[in-house]
Amino acid sequence: MTYWHTFSESFSGYATYLANEVLNPHWGNFFYWLIAISLLVYALELLFPWRKNQPTIREDFWLDTFYMFFNFFLFGLVGYNAVSSVVSQGFNDLLANTLGIRNLVALNIATWPYWAQLLVLFLVRDFVQWNTHRLLHYVPFLWEMHKVHHSVREMGYAAHLRYHFGETIVYRSIEYLPLAMIGFGIQDFLLVHLFTITIGHLNHANIYLPLGPLKYIFNNPQMHIWHHVKDLPEGSSGVNYGISLSVWDYLFGTAWIPSDGRDIKLGFEEVDTYPHDFFGQMFQPFQRK
Repeated sequence: MTYWHTFSESFSGYATYLANEVLNPHWGNFFYWLIAISLLVYALELLFPWRKNQPTIREDFWLDTFYMFFNFFLFGLVGYNAVSSVVSQGFNDLLANTLGIRNLVALNIATWPYWAQLLVLFLVRDFVQWNTHRLLHYVPFLWEMHKVHHSVREMGYAAHLRYHFGETIVYRSIEYLPLAMIGFGIQDFLLVHLFTITIGHLNHANIYLPLGPLKYIFNNPQMHIWHHVKDLPEGSSGVNYGISLSVWDYLFGTAWIPSDGRDIKLGFEEVDTYPHDFFGQMFQPFQRK
């Protein structure tokens, strides 16, 4: 299969997939599951707000809603899905032609019980994402992209998916190899994807969610709010990097919850002058400093 054929097939295939998602609701439909999860978490924010003085339609609510659909659907439609398919094929061809590696699977868990496959996928992906998240804070250019996510000044569930499209490229590139080595594609298993989306929405939501001892395993809004704090501990580039799980932060010493963070200021030093429109935020990381 030629690279052009891969590109064109992936482009048209994704467009067909997206149209089918929108026009044909069904139980395996991620598009409507995303909407349902979002409405449920938003209802919790309205019924049980943690920061009671925060507006129900908070700052940048509609911008974040647009990000939610752009990052999950529109970005793939404008070419990312097709380009990533070509890059993936090129990488596999390179390995085959130079090293003779035609199968990346090092540990085939396809014969394991379904629940075990889901658990391995979840744990491996979350650990890779935790490390990638740290990179976004430590590498200067990546931090400039990640500032889009940290430009939130009022936290709510949809802030979960406010991030620069460049982050998608970084995360998926780093995830590709470890997931391929256990026999998974990046988009495998809808259940894991829906579970992580739900946790991410809850982590950013304006709700109080006491977990008891489970807080040492799962990320939560009272922990994640400190990841977005404007004034970090002196000498720190970031804290509480957990995506779905908090356990990595406790294991590797990056957990930090000094007090109740309900009313802390969010963002970064220049957040008040940072663009608060989509195109301004997309181009900001490429501006000459």
